[in-house]
Amino acid sequence: MTLPRLLGALSDPTRLGIVRVLSDGAERGWGELRAPVAKSTLSHHLKVLREAGVTQTRQEGTRCFVTLRRDSLEARFPGLVPALLSAAVADGVGAHVTVGDEDEDEVVG
Repeated sequence: MTLPRLLGALSDPTRLGIVRVLSDGAERGWGELRAPVAKSTLSHHLKVLREAGVTQTRQEGTRCFVTLRRDSLEARFPGLVPALLSAAVADGVGAHVTVGDEDEDEVVG
């Protein structure tokens, strides 16, 4: 986990929105995430976050679950996540990403 890679991953409003959704500590199924982008684009955003060390994924059969690596981020960059989330909420960045019911026929992206 490097600072340039982390900042690059968090520079996109959709990825920042995903982090906002995951910041409650809950594990989310890939199909629960709602963003006004194509499924392939959402999959790309999740991959960027995972490769930067921001999230971790767990696969269970054909389903994929995502969590924020908050403890790891806090250990490496103390105070960054709360400051980032506070600024994102204040500026409305990432508010377009929400959580909905997971589609039963959702395939891992």
